Amino acid sequence: MHSEILSGSVHSMTSNHLMIILQLSSAFAFMGYGIACLTTPHMKQEFERYGLLQFRALTGCLEISGGAGLLIGFFSSQPILSLLASVGLAILMICGIGIRLRIKDSFLQCLPAIILFVVNSVIAFSHFQTFKP
Repeated sequence: MHSEILSGSVHSMTSNHLMIILQLSSAFAFMGYGIACLTTPHMKQEFERYGLLQFRALTGCLEISGGAGLLIGFFSSQPILSLLASVGLAILMICGIGIRLRIKDSFLQCLPAIILFVVNSVIAFSHFQTFKP
């Protein structure tokens, strides 16, 4: 019985550490991608390649806002902010995956968006669980 309790707390602690790593990694990744989206010639070329140059600034601002929402939600007692930010970022990644498929990018080119979609879906699901009655 003692080992079951210990095992449960270790599992819970490991889960919590994993969620911390996922949320902070996603936050910093999106803030970095957002800044790059707004400032680098490479990202301007990518958005031209996507045929979506007019959405580059909006996308960059959404990425920075989502990353900031994850950080603020993490450091405050407002998990709803993390939930909303992660859902928004997951939706943004679904759009990114769709665009990459439309222009026939390779699987490797799609992989960062796929990974970030999964990570933010896990974050959203984890925070959603805290709101169950």
